[in-house]
Amino acid sequence: MYVCSCFGITEAQVKQHAEEGAGTPRQIASACKAGTDCGGCVRRIQALLGRGACPRRELLDRRAPALGRLDDAA
Repeated sequence: MYVCSCFGITEAQVKQHAEEGAGTPRQIASACKAGTDCGGCVRRIQALLGRGACPRRELLDRRAPALGRLDDAA
C-alpha cells in the first residue's frame, strides 16, 4: 500500500528504512523523500514509526495547559 503518492513510497519501504535506522519522519524523508512534497503522508509515517499520538495535542483536547502557568514557576 502506498504511503506517499507524490513519490510512490510504500509502507514496506518506510518500514525498511525504519529497520535501517530511520526513526523519525524527517529521517524517512532524508532516506526516500516521503513527506517532503504535499505533506499528506507525514501522519501515516508517524503512525508507522509508532509516533502517531501527540501528547501536547492530547493535553489541548482535554483543555489542560500544555505548558505550566507562568505564576507556577515563581
